Amino acid sequence: MKKIILLGYMGSGKTTIASLVADVLKKKHLDLDKLIEKKKGKSINSIFETDGKIYFRKIEHTVFKDLMESQDDFVLSVGGGTPCYANNHLFLKEKEVISIYLKTSVEELSKRLLQSKAERPLIAQMNEDELKEFITKHLFDRSYYYHQAQHFISTDNKSEKEVVQEIIKLLT
Repeated sequence: MKKIILLGYMGSGKTTIASLVADVLKKKHLDLDKLIEKKKGKSINSIFETDGKIYFRKIEHTVFKDLMESQDDFVLSVGGGTPCYANNHLFLKEKEVISIYLKTSVEELSKRLLQSKAERPLIAQMNEDELKEFITKHLFDRSYYYHQAQHFISTDNKSEKEVVQEIIKLLT
């Protein structure tokens, strides 16, 4: 088996789907943000606030690189910005990696994120129009990096189970 990496924008379901895929495959699920929090002993939000975005991206790259260089097999969910910095997108094409972009429309992301924005400081104060504009700009900026994934799966109008089944079918 290979390293399976799920990427996509916040709200695309990366962590949930990766955990479910790992269960089906009887593999370990890792979440890059959780690994960073454990390594640094503080939340991602706290790292951003106290140390800044550049420091966070350096730590993120180091932890991601270490995982990619390990001999372990796992299902990994990465942060929405992970592929976009420090040439992290190059790891998505390596031969021991299966990378999957969970592609989700602006409308669907907006709907999902409006329900959970209180837990996401970056968007907590935005109204619906501001959120849609924010997502649209980010998706445009990140599109090149997300499209470095080997596979794309649309998550719009699909249940978690349907997305997991598509991924399992892709892997077998």
